[in-house]
Order: sequence, then structure tokens, then C-alpha cells
Amino acid sequence: QQTEAVKKKIGYLPESNPLYFDMYIKEYLEYAGKIYGLKGTRLTDRIGEMIDLTGLTKEQNKKIGQLSKGYKQRVGLAQALIHDPEVLILDEPTNGFDPNQLIEIRKLIKETSKEKTVILSTHIMQEVQMMCDRVVIINAGKIVADNNIANLTTEIKTGYKIFIQLAGNPQKEALSNIKDVSEVKELGGGKFEVISNIRDVREDLFALTVANNWAMLEMKMEEISLEQVFQSLTR
Repeated sequence: QQTEAVKKKIGYLPESNPLYFDMYIKEYLEYAGKIYGLKGTRLTDRIGEMIDLTGLTKEQNKKIGQLSKGYKQRVGLAQALIHDPEVLILDEPTNGFDPNQLIEIRKLIKETSKEKTVILSTHIMQEVQMMCDRVVIINAGKIVADNNIANLTTEIKTGYKIFIQLAGNPQKEALSNIKDVSEVKELGGGKFEVISNIRDVREDLFALTVANNWAMLEMKMEEISLEQVFQSLTR
């Protein structure tokens, strides 16, 4: 009994997204809703709400087999939400979407997460960065990280790499003499890569350019990506 009660609180969209291609969208959502015990006006209302929510209005009278991969994924998402679950589990949910559809689906998932617990499983780190508040990284069946993105990137940071472009005959030696700078690479065209293993030296770089009447055309800190975090923890 407890198992069945728990299942009713969970919505699941698997990566394979098994659908009945010979069924119409509304027919399939009605079928899915009845499995979860919905009926009558409640079922009819939920079908309408899911079609509207997942952007299926223009396609609602088609058979699932006639839909593009992106719209099939929308049907799968509508199915996962039909019974208004407390927990939504999505496995690679953005497969098959073009860039415009991606924006819409990400927005939908983010909106859904305001009222429900959404667990997103993916190998696409960009999707994690765009949609997730908390990240769990699993390596060989073991949890190797469980934190928010900002904390994860801070934990593996081993130094500071700053890219700078200057005009006005900048000197590599002057940049190298800044306190705590461990290496300066000259990239040509007034561009340099300044590395410090101890601290952020951007203020010192700015002060040096002012003192030498150099024009600063660009300065940016290399950000650690979630891909780098993943690689660092799973090698």
C-alpha cells in the first residue's frame, strides 16, 4: 500500500520516452491519467491544462506517431505531470529540442520546480547550469559531490587565470613583477594571460595600467565550468 501511495506522488519521464505512437495525444493523456486514478471532470481539466502547459495546443488532434521528436518529448512531459505529482523525475528531458524549444522547456521545468521537487538526470552540463539549484555528481555508483554550483566551482579552484588586453606598449616584465603573480604568457596583440596561484590580482593589474598610461581594452577572469568540475571529480 505504501509503495502505491508513493508512486502516485511521483512523475517520471524516462530518456527513452516510451509512447504509443498509434494513439492520439488526448487519448494517450486520458489513458495515463486513468492509470493514476483520475476520472470525470478532473481528468478532462488536467488533460487541457497539460496540453496548454507543454505547448501541444496546435498538435493536440494528431497521433503521437505524427509528431516531431521535440513534440513527442512534450507529450512525455505532459504524461509525467498529468496527476500533479509532488516529485518529478526527468531523464535527459531536453533531447530533440531546437534552440527555441529549449528555452520554452527550460522555463517550464524551472516554473514546475517552484511547486515541486524536480530531479533532473543528464550528462549535458549546460542543462544542469541552466536549470539546477543543487548538483549531485555520481562516479562509479558513488556520490562524489553534493552542493550548489557556486560552491562546487570554488572547491576545485586551484588558482586565478586572468586574460587581459592592453594598448600603449605594455611590458610583460611589469606584469610579472606584480605581487603573487606566478606566470605571465604573452599572446600577441597586447594580450596576456596572467596567472596567480594565491589570489585575484585584477585590482593590481588595473592600477598598473593606470600608472603606465596603458589603455585596458579587455580583462576577464577564467571561470571554472561545470564540465571542469565533473572531469575533476570523475577522472
